[in-house]
Amino acid sequence: MFSFFVHSATESQIEQIRTAAEQHILSTVEQPAGGNLSVNAANIDPRIKATDCPEPLDTSASSTSSTRSNINVLVECPVDDWKVYVPVRISASVPMIVSTRQLGRGEIISASDVTTSMIELQRFRKNGFSNMDQVIGSKLKRNVRLGDVVERNDVCVVCRNEKVTIKAVKSGMTITTQGTALQDGSAGDQVRVKNDKSQRIIEGIVTGIAEITITF
Repeated sequence: MFSFFVHSATESQIEQIRTAAEQHILSTVEQPAGGNLSVNAANIDPRIKATDCPEPLDTSASSTSSTRSNINVLVECPVDDWKVYVPVRISASVPMIVSTRQLGRGEIISASDVTTSMIELQRFRKNGFSNMDQVIGSKLKRNVRLGDVVERNDVCVVCRNEKVTIKAVKSGMTITTQGTALQDGSAGDQVRVKNDKSQRIIEGIVTGIAEITITF
């Protein structure tokens, strides 16, 4: 864990080493958008040897990923020829939409059914929503338990085999017609839809509840 130490580390020196390791993570690991990044350096064996380094401590690590739960940071004092590896625990949290009650398959999500909560990325690696507007009005494809993150696969804004409004936009003009969705989609997804009048199968972007927009 260390080499070439010349003096036993004092409590102050140990704290400086831990702080240097934590600051390295905070300055090199990207903070998740709209979220929080917290770090906690592991306790250091008081039997290690170190000095009051006459120069700022050097720090380095092999990873800068916020999805890692632990990163080893090398803290060293080249002028006094000592170094130590410090494990740093990382907790990255982002706002996600969670249910405020038990929700059943087929229900339409209302504003009172969901809320925003900070969720640790290390514990949730699936694809959720960060904006309430992305889920309100959408239809549940499966049951969601109280407090669970609402995942993209849980809902459809445009739902397969259901009627949708098709908006065709060209040069500032908009023409609307009715169609049938051929697949599920969330806001921003590209989906296939059949024009009920022409029977043509086309692709468009989900822009609202039961709404597809095609731009020419």
